[in-house]
Amino acid sequence: MPLLHTRFADALGACIAALLLLLTLPAAADPVISYTQSIKPIFEGKCVACHACYEAPCQLNLGSSSGLSRGATKALYYDGNRTHPVPPTRLFYDAKNTEEWRKKGFYSVLDDSSATAQAALLAQMLDLGRQADLKPNAKIPDDIALGTARENTCPATVKEFAKYADKHPREGMPLAVSGLTDQEYATIKAWLAQGAPIDAKPRMATSAEQQQMRQWEDFLNQRELRNQLVGRWLYEHLFLAHLYFSDIKDSHFFELVRSRTPSGQKIDVIATSAPDQDPGGVFYYRLRPLQGTLVFKTHITFALNPEKLARTRKQFLGDAWTVSQLPGYGDAEQSNPFITFSAIPAQARYQFMLDNAEYFIRTFIRGPVCHGQIATDVIRDQFWTMFQDPAHDLYITDSSFRAQSDPLLALPGEKDSLLEMAPQWIKYRDLRNAYEKQRETAYATAEPQGAGFADIWNGDGHNDNALLTIFRHYDSAAVRKGLVGELPQTLWMMDYPLFERTYYVLVVNFNVFGSVSHQGQTRLYFDLIRNGAEMNFLRLLPPDERKRQIADWYQGSGELKMKLDYQADDFSTPAADVYNTPDPKKEFSMRLLQRFNAINASPDPINRCNGGQYCARADAPEFMRVADQSLSQLASRPAAGLPVINWLPEMTLLRVYQPDGHREIYSMLRNRAHSNVAFMLAEDLRYQPEKDTLTIYPGVLGSYPNFAFNIPAADIGAFTDAMQAAKTQKDFTGIVERWGVRRSNPAFWSVFHDFTTWIQEHEPVEASILDMNRYENL
Repeated sequence: MPLLHTRFADALGACIAALLLLLTLPAAADPVISYTQSIKPIFEGKCVACHACYEAPCQLNLGSSSGLSRGATKALYYDGNRTHPVPPTRLFYDAKNTEEWRKKGFYSVLDDSSATAQAALLAQMLDLGRQADLKPNAKIPDDIALGTARENTCPATVKEFAKYADKHPREGMPLAVSGLTDQEYATIKAWLAQGAPIDAKPRMATSAEQQQMRQWEDFLNQRELRNQLVGRWLYEHLFLAHLYFSDIKDSHFFELVRSRTPSGQKIDVIATSAPDQDPGGVFYYRLRPLQGTLVFKTHITFALNPEKLARTRKQFLGDAWTVSQLPGYGDAEQSNPFITFSAIPAQARYQFMLDNAEYFIRTFIRGPVCHGQIATDVIRDQFWTMFQDPAHDLYITDSSFRAQSDPLLALPGEKDSLLEMAPQWIKYRDLRNAYEKQRETAYATAEPQGAGFADIWNGDGHNDNALLTIFRHYDSAAVRKGLVGELPQTLWMMDYPLFERTYYVLVVNFNVFGSVSHQGQTRLYFDLIRNGAEMNFLRLLPPDERKRQIADWYQGSGELKMKLDYQADDFSTPAADVYNTPDPKKEFSMRLLQRFNAINASPDPINRCNGGQYCARADAPEFMRVADQSLSQLASRPAAGLPVINWLPEMTLLRVYQPDGHREIYSMLRNRAHSNVAFMLAEDLRYQPEKDTLTIYPGVLGSYPNFAFNIPAADIGAFTDAMQAAKTQKDFTGIVERWGVRRSNPAFWSVFHDFTTWIQEHEPVEASILDMNRYENL
C-alpha cells in the first residue's frame, strides 16, 4: 500500500506540474484570417454593390485590397457647384501607395492605433449596422435617406463618428438592407482584431496572355511617325476598355495605359487627367491586368485577338499615307481631334469605330463617372441608333468637304472658369451651326435625290453593331445591340463627325473632377450632337414629315430652343425613298426592321407582337414562352391606360422562377415621355407622364436596378393581372408586398446576385456585380 500511495502521489505531482506549465505558456494564437479567402467574398457579397466607382460613399472602394487600404475621404468626387477643377483620385492611377493617398486626404477605415480612433471605422460602422433591426421585407423607415441624393457624411474621428451615430442611429453598414449574417460579422470583427492583415496578390497575366500582350504593345509602340500617330489615336479610343483575349479561355481583363517603361519592365503609369494630355517625355503603351472586382457599371469590354490585330494594322497602315510632324498636346489639339489626327485616313478611323460601335456607345453612357445626368438628360428614354455608310459619308469620301469641315468641328471644355462658360458655349455653338449649314449644302449637291436606305451602314452584311438601342434611366443609361422595344419616338443616324465628337466630348475630354463650367459646356454641346443625329435621320423622311416630327420632338419650350440655338432645318431636299402610308416614320421603322433583319441582334416579340398573338420567343422553354406572352400585355402601353406605370421606377428586374431552379430574368424599363429634352434644368416640368410606357425584355438592361420582383412561374399570370388592375398606390403596394424584394428582405442578396449569375450564364464576358445605390424603397 505505501508503494501504491507513493506512485499515486508521484503521478498527481506530475499532472500538477504539467498543468502549471501549460498555464504559464502563451495561449495558442487563433489562425490568421485570410483577406482573400474569407473577407473579400463578404465584401463582394454585401458591400461592393454600393462601394465601387467614384460615387462610392466617401470614395471608399471595397472592390479591391488597394481600395480598402486607401480608405475614405470627405472630398466629393461629383460636385455640381465646383468652381474650379480638383486633382483626380482614381484608384490605381493617382497614387502609388497608402502613404500617398494619406497626403491626398484619405484616411484609414482599418487602423485603430491612432489617438483619434478607439476602433477601426469599419468596425464601428458594422456595429452600428447591427442595431438597425429592420423588419423583414418591410419598407425602410422614411427618416433613413437613400439613393444618390443622400448626404456624403464621412466621419473620420471618434468625435465625428459619435455625432454621426447619434444623428443616424440606424444608418450603419450595410446601409438599410438585409445585412451581414452573424458568421460574416464575426469573421470581419475577428479579422479586424488581428490587425486586418491583407494577403492579396496582384492579378498576373498568363504566358498565353503575355504573348498576345507583347504583340499588341509592339504594334502600338513602333517608332515611325505614322505608327506613333496611330498608336496615340488607338490609345485615346481604348483607354477606358476592359480588354480581353477572346481566343483564350477565361482570359483576364486588361487596361491600356501609358508607362515610362517599355515592354518587359515593371509598368510605371503616367497619370494625366485625360488621355490626350501631354505624358511628358518618352513613354510606351502597355497592357496591365485589371485589379479588383468587376462591377457592371464600369465593365466596358473590348475583344482583342490576332485577327483583330491584323485587321487594325491593315485598316490604319495598309494604305500609303505620311506624317511630316506629330501633333502636340495643347488645348488646340485636345479640342479638335479631327485636325489632330487628320493625317490618318478618315476611312480607317470611322471604320474602326463602326466595327465596335456598341463599345463606343457604352463609353458614352457607362464608365467610372457613374452619375451621368449631366449627359443623359439630353436624350430620350428609348431610341434607336444607326450609322451612315462610309461610302455615303462626305467627310470620308470628299477631301475638300473634310478640309472645310475640320475647323468647325472643334469641341468645348478646355477653358473651364465660370466666366468662360457663356462665351465658350456661344463660340462652339456657332461653329457647330456653321458646320451644319455647310453640311446641308454639300449633301444637297452630292445627293440631289435626297437620302435613303442606301445611306445607312448595313454592318457589311454581318456586323450586328450596325443597329443599337439606347435606354435612359434618368441619370444612367444602357445600350443593347439590335432594335429593342416599341417603335421609338426619335431615331438617330450618326455619321463620322457626330460619332467622333460624341466620344471626345463625353469620354476623352470629360473630367468628372472638373468645374461646373466644364460640365455645363459638355452638356450643352451634347444637346447639339443629339439634334444633329436627329436631323440626319429626318433627311431620310419626306420634307412635310420632317416638320411634323420636329413639332412633336420640340414641343413647348423646345420651339424656342430650335430658334435660338439650332441651325435652321432642311425642309427643301427630297427623300430618296418613296413612302406609301400617312405615317412615314412608322413606315420607315418597319422597313428598317425588315431590311436589316439579318443583323438585328435583338428580335423583340414581347414589345412588338402581332395583335396580341405570338408575343413570345419561339425557341424558349415553355415557362419562358408563357412568361413572355403574359408580360407582353404590359409592354408598349401608355400610362393613361396602364396606371401602374406611374408608381414604377426607371429600371425594375423581374426574376421568374420554377421549383426546379430554372428561371428567366427580365428588365422592365419605364420610358418617361417629355415634351422636349432640349434644356439642362427643370426636366420635371417637361414630363408627360400619361404617355410613359414600359419596355420589357429578357436580360439585364442597365447597371443600376431600382427594384426587383421575385415571381414564381406559376404566378406570372396573377402578377400581370394585378399590374393591369392596379389603379391606386395602395394597389401597387399590394403587388410589392406579394412579389417585391425590398431591401430588408432576407432573400435580398441571393436574388440580387442571381442577376449577375444569370449574366455569367448567358453573357459570361459581361459578368460583373450590379449597383444598388439607386435601389428604391417601394
